Amino acid sequence: MNTRTLPLAASPDPERRVWLLATGAAGGMAVAATAIPFVSSLAPSQRARAQGAAVEVDISDLPPGGSKTVEWRGKPVWIMRRTPEMLAALPALDGQLADPKSLREQQPAYAQNAWRSVKPDIFVAVGICTHLGCSPSAVPAGSANPSVGADWPGGFFCPCHGSTFDAAGRVFRNKPAPSNLEIPPHRFASETRLLIGDEEA
Repeated sequence: MNTRTLPLAASPDPERRVWLLATGAAGGMAVAATAIPFVSSLAPSQRARAQGAAVEVDISDLPPGGSKTVEWRGKPVWIMRRTPEMLAALPALDGQLADPKSLREQQPAYAQNAWRSVKPDIFVAVGICTHLGCSPSAVPAGSANPSVGADWPGGFFCPCHGSTFDAAGRVFRNKPAPSNLEIPPHRFASETRLLIGDEEA
């Protein structure tokens, strides 16, 4: 009876082993190189972090009747220095407004007054119409704009659907906008510095 002896398995080629290790290491580095940017992309961007931060505004250059717009959390925020005449006109408009006391929406406690502001002359509001999110524009008293009428006391007009707001951001009656303009959280860091998005003392 003939018996055959099977050869023993040959030991792996050292050169082949080097190539296998090199390929495995390269694959691992490729996975790491792909994973690190992916994981980093899940963290909030610098812009996103900045959008949640308070915005400091210098209002020392704001003349009576003047205004400026800044961005906070991706929204336009209006800052207006109202004149004594603008402030005096506000109480007389209550009967023409849909919500003169701002009872329909939440607003900061320090804006629950006739001026809807911390200081009577400095008005701060989000410049977005509460109807469909359009952007109203400021229209001064005595404007020739036919959309606001000859007796227009001054305020804001949304050209998209015709909503009108007074100089305290209160919406007039029978307009598409359901509520007054939003008052963002804010405080005065000094007489000339305003912090929007921060109401802590």
